Amino acid sequence: MSECILYNDDCIKVMDKMIEEGKNVDLIVCDPPYLTTSRGNNGNSGGMFLKKINMIGKVFDNNTCSVQQWGKRIYTLLKDGGHCYIMTNHKNLIEYLNVLTGYGFKFIKSLIWKKDNKIMGQFFMSQFEYILFFRKGRGIKINNCGTSDILEVPHKKLKGADGQNLHDTEKPVKLMEILIENSTKENEVVLDFAMGIGTTGIACKNLNRNFIGIEIDETYFNIAEERINEVHGE
Repeated sequence: MSECILYNDDCIKVMDKMIEEGKNVDLIVCDPPYLTTSRGNNGNSGGMFLKKINMIGKVFDNNTCSVQQWGKRIYTLLKDGGHCYIMTNHKNLIEYLNVLTGYGFKFIKSLIWKKDNKIMGQFFMSQFEYILFFRKGRGIKINNCGTSDILEVPHKKLKGADGQNLHDTEKPVKLMEILIENSTKENEVVLDFAMGIGTTGIACKNLNRNFIGIEIDETYFNIAEERINEVHGE
């Protein structure tokens, strides 16, 4: 049975501790909190109740951890030959590529997650997200070479009792399963240093991979822990 270790803490502190203890991981998959295009129009991102943080290009209160902070640490933690998937948007694309390759990552290619919903904007509607695919050191091919670099995975976000999204940037489990299955073997270790409500962890449990998840927000962490434990049958 795969192991799942969860931390409700600051990812920088946890990763520094892991590095100090000489730990490493086989794969990193993360959708880190990042700046978005500020939206002064309503679109479908909350209508008249659009959050103030959306208006200034933020989605979460805890998104001040920069790529300069986590980038070097994930490079240190990743095993040689390991893969790394980082999700982002066009606003952060150039910075992420420059910073992460500067730390030593080899950029393989950009995958596209084609979503089934569109987000209003002033310059074309947004319907996809970038998944930046990196490796550390030697190149190791993915397990399913026939996988397209355009991943068409529909998604319906989970809602709370109040009808609101449990997490505004939740990703589908199937999307994470595609990435994890392609870049690890059973019982290898996957790290998500900003796990949100635990989607990557659920995918790992489904595929019999070990998982290390970090989430600073207590509300999201509690949801993630409950969801992942349900996969355990606990």
